[in-house]
Amino acid sequence: MFYIALLRGINVGGHVVKMERLRELFTELGFTGVRTYIQSGNVFFETGPASEQLDRATLIQLIEEHLYGALGYQVPVFLRTIAEFERMLALEPFKALQVTADMRLCIVFTKEIIPDTLALPFRSPKNDMEIVAATDHEAFVVWYIINGRPPVAQGFKILGDKTTTRFIHTAAKILEAAKKGQPSPTTD
Repeated sequence: MFYIALLRGINVGGHVVKMERLRELFTELGFTGVRTYIQSGNVFFETGPASEQLDRATLIQLIEEHLYGALGYQVPVFLRTIAEFERMLALEPFKALQVTADMRLCIVFTKEIIPDTLALPFRSPKNDMEIVAATDHEAFVVWYIINGRPPVAQGFKILGDKTTTRFIHTAAKILEAAKKGQPSPTTD
């Protein structure tokens, strides 16, 4: 199985990891075709024989424990397949918006299921963030730049404590980069 791993907290807040080291850590787990994309914790890999039969939750736990052991701090991991990334981006949740220079379009990936009772659009109390759409594990969020500054807290409590965020244009580039190195399907 080919995965896109989105890691939270890599190369921010003093948690500096060279991409070469990150690739080594994933290779140590028996993954193959390990590649990284930009310095913010995006890893592409294929499961190896030892991990092929693991379900996603177990695979995430394995990666998180290995990263914690090697780096000494928690690194939440969010796994998606290429097909899941394609479906997510195909939703075009920001399509109806009149985007201005003071807006940033983001995808917040969550560990917890986003409640389907969440009334959308959902604005932050300071009106500096707005969830405009959501799937079970992704919230499509607009950051409003106020006085030249992005929101101070870049998340919503309703989305849980373990999230990671990518700008929508970065997510599209991640998908493109993942597809470039993906192994070609074999035919019988």
